[in-house]
Amino acid sequence: MREAIEQRDERWPLLAPILAALGLAAGLIAHWIIGTGYQAEVGAVRLALLSFVTVSAILFGFVVIRSDLVRSALFALGCGAVAALILYFNGATSGWSATEGWRVVCLALAIGIAAPLFQAGREGGFRPISYPLAHDHAWTNAVLWCLGWAFVGVVLLLSFLLAALFDLIGIDLLSDLLREEWFWRPLVGLAFGLGLALLREQRRIVGLLQNVAMLVLGVLAPVLAVGLGLFLIALPFTGLQPLWEATKSTTPILLACAVGALLLVNAVIGNGGDDAPRNRVLRWAALVLAVAILPLVGIAAIATGLRIGQYGFTPERLWGLTFVVIASVVAVAYLASVIRGRGGWAERVRPANLHLAMIVCGVALLLATPLVSFNAISTRDQVARLESGKVSPEKFDWAALAFDFGEPGRKALERFKASKNEAIRKGATEAATATYRWDAPDGTQAVREESLDKTLRILPAGTSLPTELREAIAESWKCRGEPCTLAFLPEGKEAVLLVHSQFQPEPTPATKPATSSRVVRSARYGGSDIVERYLLVGGKWVDADEAIASFTDTVSDPRAKAGLDSGQIEVRPVQRRQVFVGGVPVGDPFE
Repeated sequence: MREAIEQRDERWPLLAPILAALGLAAGLIAHWIIGTGYQAEVGAVRLALLSFVTVSAILFGFVVIRSDLVRSALFALGCGAVAALILYFNGATSGWSATEGWRVVCLALAIGIAAPLFQAGREGGFRPISYPLAHDHAWTNAVLWCLGWAFVGVVLLLSFLLAALFDLIGIDLLSDLLREEWFWRPLVGLAFGLGLALLREQRRIVGLLQNVAMLVLGVLAPVLAVGLGLFLIALPFTGLQPLWEATKSTTPILLACAVGALLLVNAVIGNGGDDAPRNRVLRWAALVLAVAILPLVGIAAIATGLRIGQYGFTPERLWGLTFVVIASVVAVAYLASVIRGRGGWAERVRPANLHLAMIVCGVALLLATPLVSFNAISTRDQVARLESGKVSPEKFDWAALAFDFGEPGRKALERFKASKNEAIRKGATEAATATYRWDAPDGTQAVREESLDKTLRILPAGTSLPTELREAIAESWKCRGEPCTLAFLPEGKEAVLLVHSQFQPEPTPATKPATSSRVVRSARYGGSDIVERYLLVGGKWVDADEAIASFTDTVSDPRAKAGLDSGQIEVRPVQRRQVFVGGVPVGDPFE
């Protein structure tokens, strides 16, 4: 099949200068659109123009052939226009939410799928698309994309090397040019266009690299198959509960494994014919991976459902739910192909891949548009949870409305600023006026304060915990979800916080005589001490480090400078204090 493509894709001497000039022009136009310097906001019009230029130029470089210039140009310009319209209606970047980048990912995915489908359809006379042609073009485009950017990297490295060489003899022209955006942006476009053209002219070499890549992926298939098989076998014994307790990234990890299994399956089974695997180990590994996709996606669906049930909709969870639904369709299609095809399951998977690619392309294109607003859906759900009392104003994530939910979230904040509920009005006002996300209340402070009742031991027993001290401990990275002890010192004006996990017996080598065990520090973050001190100042509890406002830098004291010059140096004894636990000194001495 690859030989047939090579025959159709005849040599074209003008391809290299055409794509090089196109890349250079695209880089210059992109520079004119982007402008110079850092810009916090990019307008919708500029986004649309930039996407039209870059998408059209890049796609034309991949799909153009000498015998079909017009349709190649029309396809590239059409995809560029679609990308421009989508980004224009998505609006300026200042209105984008934290997860808005997924729209761009979906747009890139849709275009990346559409290109090989167009290439395969064109070569088949736009009759039913040939799967072998589509499969080969998809992998070839992926290899060309990676090699094209590798060529760009080599060109830039060579440019900086030459610049350094000329710098040695005092000629700084090239170094100065490489610092200018108007120079290096067109240089990147020129290098990518030229590299793509040169690589396309060497189809046999690219085909060889493609075979090597698929061979490497095929060898990895048994490794992943064994790993996923052992993971699924272990689940009945471990249960699913550890998945929810271990990490909040359960769904992304499982979906990543499913995507990896999907890629390796297709790397093994190829496009049929000569590409079919002859090695029995590879065939069985591909079968295991094809079957394992569904349980992985099923567990991811459970994890996503639990998170949504506990905390409601957010744009991030809705994107995760969308990917889970798409992955479920793929997983069911693969399992059905295995069940119906049995020994010839790969022959059923290949045409299924073609239909799945078309479905994913359409869905991804829809998700890239603002027609489906996850921000609006999430805002309505979270607002309903707040107004129904399902979540209290103190535990509500106001920062998400301000920074994660886009325009719908900000509109909800404006409405809440006039609420009759004082706690709601306060939270909305603080979030609406916050400059950065960490300045807005996100509800975690209240959750941490509440969790202290389960993890914090107070000494002497029965001592009440002041409100400001509770808030200060909750804000600290220490004492989060693990046992800790707060000990009030005599006179009640000073307290020390100790985290239990930071204390453990020092191991004694077997060759040495047993000695009394002493407590050692098992964790030291950034050089900070394991003892957290709080002082009662002006009737309020504050961190001890913050309370010492009269600190003086003795090195900058003029008396120290004079003493150094005169040689007046002496050592004096200084009385210090230190915390003792069980008669053992811990932490560093302090004043």
